[in-house]
Amino acid sequence: MPCISQPNRTPAVIAAQESAIERLNKALGENRAQLVVGAGGSIAFKGWRDNAGVSDLCAYRALASRNSPTLRRAVMRAEAMSGRKVDARAVAAGVHSHDGGVTWGTH
Repeated sequence: MPCISQPNRTPAVIAAQESAIERLNKALGENRAQLVVGAGGSIAFKGWRDNAGVSDLCAYRALASRNSPTLRRAVMRAEAMSGRKVDARAVAAGVHSHDGGVTWGTH
C-alpha cells in the first residue's frame, strides 16, 4: 500500500486518505480499532478496514506527527496489553502486518 507522502497523489486521493486517517483516529478513540504491538516492536491496527490505501505504518506515522492524544493512549494500552514496547526502529524498517497483527513481514 502506498504511503501518504507519495508525490503523485491526486487531490481526490489525498482527501480520501486524510479522511481514512481521521476515521482511524476516531475509531481508536471509540475502541472500534485497536493498535497491536508485534513481537519485534512494530505496530498494526486491528479492526481498521476502510483505509483508502493507507498502510498501517503510514497512518501511525501521520497520527504520531500530529501528536494525536488518541494514538498515544492506544500505544500505551497496546504496550500494557502485550508487554512489549513500540520500537521506532521496527516501524522505520517497515515491519508490518496485513492481517491485524497475526503475521508480520517486510516485503
